[in-house]
Amino acid sequence: MDTTLRDGEQTSGVSFTETEKLNIAKLLLEDLKVDRIEVASARVSDGEFKGARNIFEWAKQHGYLEQIEVLGFVDGDKSLNWIQQAGGKVINLLTKGSLKHCQLQLKKTPEQHIADIKGALDTAKSMGIRANIYFEDWSNGMRNSPEYIYQMLDSLKDTPIDRFMLPDTLGILNHEETYAFCLDIKQRYPQLNFDFHAHNDYDLATANVYSAIKAGITGIHTTLNGLGERAGNVPISSVIGIVKDHLKYEMSINEQKLYKVCKFVESFSSIRIPANKPLIGENVFTQTSGIHADGDQKDNLYFNDLLPERFGRKRQYALGKMSGKASIVKNLEELGIELDKEEMKKLPKGS
Repeated sequence: MDTTLRDGEQTSGVSFTETEKLNIAKLLLEDLKVDRIEVASARVSDGEFKGARNIFEWAKQHGYLEQIEVLGFVDGDKSLNWIQQAGGKVINLLTKGSLKHCQLQLKKTPEQHIADIKGALDTAKSMGIRANIYFEDWSNGMRNSPEYIYQMLDSLKDTPIDRFMLPDTLGILNHEETYAFCLDIKQRYPQLNFDFHAHNDYDLATANVYSAIKAGITGIHTTLNGLGERAGNVPISSVIGIVKDHLKYEMSINEQKLYKVCKFVESFSSIRIPANKPLIGENVFTQTSGIHADGDQKDNLYFNDLLPERFGRKRQYALGKMSGKASIVKNLEELGIELDKEEMKKLPKGS
């Protein structure tokens, strides 16, 4: 589930126009082929409502309506009415995933919070709106109040919730904790569907996604280019590599369109993609060392599974003090120029 249009837009300085939001939704669903997208937070602003409504109107005409979700709140029927009026069919209900948040922010007991959630779920069902549920601050909840998490899941496991979504809201987890916490949840509640939502404050979001999937989690939340609060969310580009190449699972993602979609979002957001960003950075398929270019000529000795052609890109060979003959030859080939043996002798030896 990609949340570029909700959590990604919470990046400092990023505010997509209604047209940009619609175009990003189209790129995600039609070009990149993601399974689900989260496009708005309910009740935030008139602009958010109009942007969501435009996406829902387009999605209804093109068969994507059930794949589009909106973050909503435990506020009686207010968020649900907002979503229904915009044309939506799915709410991602934001609830408290730690006892501390429940008691100090809501100033309620777990029993009161659970009763409010069940009331919202009943209302959603009566309105024909499907529900997923976020356990906000779940990672702190598992560290400090796991019995509260179990109480929540025991009370809600038989309600009409499609997916239980487990956020590392403050990006505090490491890969070992992520595996242990996700495995514990999956073993206790094997019949339920779980998503993992990673933030990147310690630069561990990708590793944590790997561990969550290893533990049996079947849904991962991403953003394009790693947009999101503070240090951002896990980038969809990073998830593709670990899921397909390391864990050997299939994804619906159209890899060929990844670079194009990420570059569009770079333009819309004005947040630049680092040149060395895996898969989508400008330099990640550029060999600088002459020995690497030489090895590529000799049975692709410096290739890995992340071939640029997978992602609609091409390998390049930089020219500079590290180049050597092989790099020069590779660049001449790009220009359609072939040197004979005598001309080759005139090239600098280098590395």
